[in-house]
Amino acid sequence: MHVGLAVHRNAKHNPKAKVIFGQRPQTYEELEDRSNQIANLLNSYNWGKGERVAVLLPNRPEIVELITGISKASLIYVGLNFRLGQAELTQIFENCEPCAIVTDSEHLPQVQQIATKSSIPVFDISTSDWDTNIEQGSKELPDSFYSIKPDDDFCIVYTSGTTGRPKGVLFDHKRVLQHATITCLEYDITPQSRYLIQIPHNSSVNITMLPCLTIGAAMGFADSRNFNPIEFAQQIKDNSVTHTFLVPTQLMRLLEKLPKSEDKSLSTLVTLGYGSSPISPNRLKELVSRFGPIFNQLYGMAEIASIGTILSKDDHLKGLSTNLKLLESCGRPSFGVHVRVIDENNKSIEEGSRGEVVFSGPHVMKGYFRDPERTQQVLIDGWMHSGDIAEVDSNGFIYIVDRKKNLIIRGGLNIAPTEIENVLYRHDDVLEASVVGVPDPEWGEGIVAVIALKSGSEVSTNELLQMCKESELTSIKIPERMEIWDELPKNAVGKIAKNEIRTHFWGEGRKV
Repeated sequence: MHVGLAVHRNAKHNPKAKVIFGQRPQTYEELEDRSNQIANLLNSYNWGKGERVAVLLPNRPEIVELITGISKASLIYVGLNFRLGQAELTQIFENCEPCAIVTDSEHLPQVQQIATKSSIPVFDISTSDWDTNIEQGSKELPDSFYSIKPDDDFCIVYTSGTTGRPKGVLFDHKRVLQHATITCLEYDITPQSRYLIQIPHNSSVNITMLPCLTIGAAMGFADSRNFNPIEFAQQIKDNSVTHTFLVPTQLMRLLEKLPKSEDKSLSTLVTLGYGSSPISPNRLKELVSRFGPIFNQLYGMAEIASIGTILSKDDHLKGLSTNLKLLESCGRPSFGVHVRVIDENNKSIEEGSRGEVVFSGPHVMKGYFRDPERTQQVLIDGWMHSGDIAEVDSNGFIYIVDRKKNLIIRGGLNIAPTEIENVLYRHDDVLEASVVGVPDPEWGEGIVAVIALKSGSEVSTNELLQMCKESELTSIKIPERMEIWDELPKNAVGKIAKNEIRTHFWGEGRKV
């Protein structure tokens, strides 16, 4: 099985079924023809099997036919976040050496300088030439389609690069299709599902498009350049959307900006997935109260295609009814994934202890593209080491404490910023919070909390500080300083960029 074959199967079994809904609808039969034409166009350049095609675009329907066409041509899809800066793009292109770049007129200037230096052909899908060239191609399956094997490389997903230069996470067809099957099981995706894709395609391909293409579901695209809660809700209502995925910042905006009178716009949703950063139990309680028991949290990483653990819809209800602490968990191992929390001797920890989360399963990456050294550092005996510190309770629920690199070392004591952030999130007016270590001549590191408030809030830092003092935090974990910012910086995938916050206080001295 390979990705192109999944589309071919759906086109044969259900040719008139929608694969794209919204402003540019498309059936599986039409996708089959169009992707064949793209594959034949790409093959006319005589690139070798496994060459890379970089795609620098915001979310738009053409992404689906590009992914499928690139796959059928036996080439590798390299999705790029349109928010990447020139330096990051240059690093990525130097690593993957694409044979071609696909972009639009908005992002053309960003890639032309790099492409011109390396004589890389650039396709601008905004022009009529792109459509003309495709339409001239054959709608027959390309010869390359028949030579694709399950262990042939399918895509490279570049990490956000917050720990240094971006890393290219390499997957073959077998791995992404196994992950797609797991996603369908965990997210209740069926051939009748309608998935609205809001988060950028480059980072979400394994939990959005590929599950839909595998099972024959339909998908639509929201503007990944800007999240507008009211427009988002309207898209769900207009298209009877059943599935979507948001990051916590977007969920907070949904709570804040969507009038309660419009909550019914989300009534068709079966599953709303979320992940990438924590949400306080009180916020989850509000989300379920307003929109129903549709929430499903995933925890994982790019290196395992996405899903490692799941806090299911039933788990959310159980947490709300009997044990609010459960909502601080990232869930239990997903179907088909082996998850352990280990000590420094690679032994599973006991309840109440802390260790590193490691993953093993059929969809763990092949490795970092052209980076065997960093691959060997994290992929050890088939286990992917996450760098996340966690605890496990008696029922197997995993609680992320923090990233190893985020720990604040104060007077020889390791302090997890997440513990302090979780307390701050209990305040109804706190929209975002990030805690970092700062230079301290006596203790080594001091503690600073940076907070973004909901619009219209007048809560003071003194009030938030007093809340911390009255919480379970010990005195050494109380922030010595709090700052309120209009907005916290984010990286390319929407996570709070702690490295930028640290740089604000440390200058260039500390990067991680």
